Amino acid sequence: MMNAFLRILKTAMVKSAPPPIASRKPSKVEGIKERSNFLREPVATEILQDTTHFSEDAVQILKFHGSYQQDNRDNRVKGQEKDYQFMVRTKSPGGYIPPQLYLALDRLADEYGNQTIRATTRQGFQLHGILKKNLKTAIATIIKNLGSTLGACGDLNRNVMAPPAPFKNKPEYEYAWKYANDIAQLLTPQTGAYYEIWLDGEKVISAEENPQVKAARQRNGKGTIFHNSEEPIYGTYYMPRKFKICVTVPGDNSVDLYTQDLALVVITNEQGELEGFDVFAGGGLGRTHNKEETFARIADPICYVAKEDVYDLVKAIVATQRDYGDRTDRRHARLKYLIHDWGVDKFRLVVEEYFGKAVEPFKPLPEWKYHDFLGWNEQGDGKLFLGISINSGRIKDEENFQLKTALREVVQQYNLPIRLTPSQDVILFDIDPEHKQAIEDIFNRRGVITNPDRIEQLTRYSMACPALPTCGLAITESERAIPGILERIRTLLNKVGLKNEHFVIRMTGCPNGCARPYMAELGFVGSGPETYQVWLGGSPNQTRLAQAYVDKMHVNDLETYLEPIFVFFKKSRRKSESFGDFCTRVGLETIRNFANSYQPGTGNKAVKARHRITVRDEVYEVLKEVAARQGQSMTDVVDSALKLYLKNFSAS
Repeated sequence: MMNAFLRILKTAMVKSAPPPIASRKPSKVEGIKERSNFLREPVATEILQDTTHFSEDAVQILKFHGSYQQDNRDNRVKGQEKDYQFMVRTKSPGGYIPPQLYLALDRLADEYGNQTIRATTRQGFQLHGILKKNLKTAIATIIKNLGSTLGACGDLNRNVMAPPAPFKNKPEYEYAWKYANDIAQLLTPQTGAYYEIWLDGEKVISAEENPQVKAARQRNGKGTIFHNSEEPIYGTYYMPRKFKICVTVPGDNSVDLYTQDLALVVITNEQGELEGFDVFAGGGLGRTHNKEETFARIADPICYVAKEDVYDLVKAIVATQRDYGDRTDRRHARLKYLIHDWGVDKFRLVVEEYFGKAVEPFKPLPEWKYHDFLGWNEQGDGKLFLGISINSGRIKDEENFQLKTALREVVQQYNLPIRLTPSQDVILFDIDPEHKQAIEDIFNRRGVITNPDRIEQLTRYSMACPALPTCGLAITESERAIPGILERIRTLLNKVGLKNEHFVIRMTGCPNGCARPYMAELGFVGSGPETYQVWLGGSPNQTRLAQAYVDKMHVNDLETYLEPIFVFFKKSRRKSESFGDFCTRVGLETIRNFANSYQPGTGNKAVKARHRITVRDEVYEVLKEVAARQGQSMTDVVDSALKLYLKNFSAS
């Protein structure tokens, strides 16, 4: 195993290669990949077995095929087998979902899943709750309906992101989508294992591959490919860890470009013609609590590349990480650690060795802005697009909010394609203007808000990962907790006189950062049961890392921790200054000092930890509807109703 691993380093032919460390062996996963016969085993064998779950080795290889083995932790019973189920994730470059695929996912969710579809923060869809016996049917159905799950998980390039707005009169957006799709093709695994396992070897008819991409995949450069290998770019061992790429346009940071391993920015001339790309590299957010050697990092500007060389430069960067990324410690395996350890200058020199020539200087760029593209918009060719806000990306039906049914009706009736956004929302596009009112009526009838001005602004700019009960890495709640957290924060803001204030809030159930909390103005990162690390100071446009303010905040103490911060913000902010910019300007130590000496004054009384009561589901739904109609928080509605009831009760 060690000799095979070292052959990777020799194959690269890079003069500056560091000497191997004999005392450090490759991680266990490297051996699993080596024995897999290019992602075939043991998945191919175990999918045929009448069992509820896969072995540990198979689970690692299954990820490359786009699925995670999970169990419903709400259903765990000591002494009984876990409630095993599978999450399946689509790989959809630029978030593009054709109508046929969406309707297939909708059916699969009902027939084999948990009746919901979840939009991810990387512009894909996830199905949850699929049993092992139905896994092959689910993946085969996705493939046969113009979709794929290959490479949606695992140690390789993940879904390539791009701005979701379907502008047809802005050529830079067209270039971003094209190259996101082309780079996804370039770095798609070439093994036949995927179709052998899920379609019994049948190769489905798909769009023809770009000849330039196909040629680039075989072009060597200096050690970028493995000759006579089933995987010319990845080789036997694939990547040390996941590798994330985006393509965007100047000024549009809807893709969170600083969090990517590799980000390309379209550069056009005055005529709108593509000239090349600015290149960023080395972003990544995953970390581990109490392991200071793991950390969130934003990407660095690396270089500019002409359009005719972009595929070769992408391969050179991928090959650098492939051959020099740490395969001994998976916590230290991402590209961000390689660039951190080497420095940008050395990284650039090694990339140039693979590239075969010097790279060009970075081009100046405008200021980055975050966009979510919600509501009705013109797409530039006479047609419209509609952005729908989805809480935590979860498409489902509830008593008075039937989003899943509404989307199915609209996609089915008008044959509309979808682009998923990096903030877990959905954009329906290519809408004929004469259909606008009918589509609006469908959503209104199902209780779905299409006007973004009517959405609670804290909710609009928030994100949360699934966490419990299905994610095996979750330490605490996220998706199920964030509605209550946002409501409490809104109540607190109202209380201290910041009624119309909003900012970017993100929450994860563990430190891996799937909902990108380390870029938020206010981030919550699970650190224990009902306990969170609190991060402050990201920017509204996601261009700056937040900093850890509190390591362990129990959820019941949220008001105690946040009230002083909000009061200080109101008292000391500059005109139009955002919450994140304020926290960064004054610094966390100053905020701590204020909080430690904070004495609630008149109108700013400290909020004590709240008592908790539970209401039945049907009461909760009515309460939610009434609160929305009256423009109040559910807490205020309950408070008013109980006061009136108790007053009448006392009088009687």
